[in-house]
Amino acid sequence: MSRPRTNRIAVSFENFFQGWLVRQEHYLEELLSAKDDCHDDLKDLINRVLAHYHQYYEEKSRLARSNIFLLFSPTWFTAFEQTFFWIAGFKPTLAFALVNDAITLTQEQNQRINSLKGEIRMEEKILNDELAKIQESVAAPPIMELARRWGSSVDGGITEEQEVMQSLRSALESLVASADLLRTTTARKVVEILNPVQNVRFLAAATQLQLRIRSWGLQREGEGQETQIE
Repeated sequence: MSRPRTNRIAVSFENFFQGWLVRQEHYLEELLSAKDDCHDDLKDLINRVLAHYHQYYEEKSRLARSNIFLLFSPTWFTAFEQTFFWIAGFKPTLAFALVNDAITLTQEQNQRINSLKGEIRMEEKILNDELAKIQESVAAPPIMELARRWGSSVDGGITEEQEVMQSLRSALESLVASADLLRTTTARKVVEILNPVQNVRFLAAATQLQLRIRSWGLQREGEGQETQIE
């Protein structure tokens, strides 16, 4: 893939993401003001918020198919945001910390949440092991050289180097797809355990955390630029 096309893909996704964040802020306002709504209204809001997240993962999947490497160096996220990332996104088990902080669970719900947490941790470990295998291959000097050359045009047929890079790309695509599936599956199963009022609190806490981390990241970058100017 040529670099100009790669740049167009990155800009296109970044534009989508900026608009998505604006809608995210609007949903947060709805979530924070929905405490006294009836259950049917709460369920409608919950479904709309989940659909909003689904849209993000659909666009992210398209980006991954175009150029998976962009997801591992995303210019649309601040450096601070990226410190929280695990395989190109937030760790699935973060959902359980949000539940514990924002919601009072019944005994049955607590048991179900703890059981689910154990399952998700096992799945995370499997993906961690897969990531480690890929990182070991990327650390080899020949692979690093191939990565630096990826995106430049090559005349003629498919070379051995291109085949190796395609294998690496396929492995990363599969890994990110599995990680995103685990993230969405975790959220869906948590939502199934909680009642509508609890789900509103859970989704509000998740949205607040994401927007706060972004705000802090932008603030840090702004302070860094001011320091350089001085």
